[in-house]
Amino acid sequence: MLNRLRAVEWIGDWGYAFGHVRSRRVLMREYLRRAAQWTQACSAESEWPFFDVTDHVDPDFRLPPEISLELDEYLGQVPGESLRRTCAGAVRMAELRARRPSVLPDLPDLYEPLVRFYERGGEFFRDNAGFLDLTGVSFRPGTLRGHLGTPRLSTLSEAMLDAVDAEGRISYYAASTGTGPLLRRRDLRDERHDEVFGQGPYWEPTDLLPSSEEEVKEAGWVRLDEIDAAELIGTAVARASRQRG
Repeated sequence: MLNRLRAVEWIGDWGYAFGHVRSRRVLMREYLRRAAQWTQACSAESEWPFFDVTDHVDPDFRLPPEISLELDEYLGQVPGESLRRTCAGAVRMAELRARRPSVLPDLPDLYEPLVRFYERGGEFFRDNAGFLDLTGVSFRPGTLRGHLGTPRLSTLSEAMLDAVDAEGRISYYAASTGTGPLLRRRDLRDERHDEVFGQGPYWEPTDLLPSSEEEVKEAGWVRLDEIDAAELIGTAVARASRQRG
């Protein structure tokens, strides 16, 4: 885990981070959801959302001296208290999982979404209004209770994350019946691109979406949240991978 974090460019190529802004937002939302679950399971609600959960899972756990020294040296290069706390938590959690897996609750890995977020563009920070600035997009983190009921992502695969990233203002659609393909509309400056997530699996042009929102609704298409769309993309990617295998 420490080697993965060492490869992160915290304040690097703005264009690279902006090109991954949508997958980074999805990853941040999934992290906030998992953090809500972990804080509730560990009775650490006051710590949410950016914290080192290992102190609550196993207060007696200590890193081996050599790893502790390397981590301390690395954290001196990490900008921001929230980033340092979560990086420390990710390293300590990985070691705790390897050495004492039985003490961990039956929950998805807390830090994996956030580490992938870092790998896809580096830092985030909080502004004075309480928003999270993810480089290219800002949003309110919401509340712990609110995230306990949000949809989950069952996969964080690179293929899914890459398929989420695209330029323009994006809206996702699916049939109101719950069956059929996933569609998206991308408005990019003076251009509009309607696409379907095909069996490739990749996005392909489509004419299934009518031009106006009213006609879209009349045709039986409903808007999807980006998390729901990412889950459908991940399912399609996994299915295609199994078929190829």
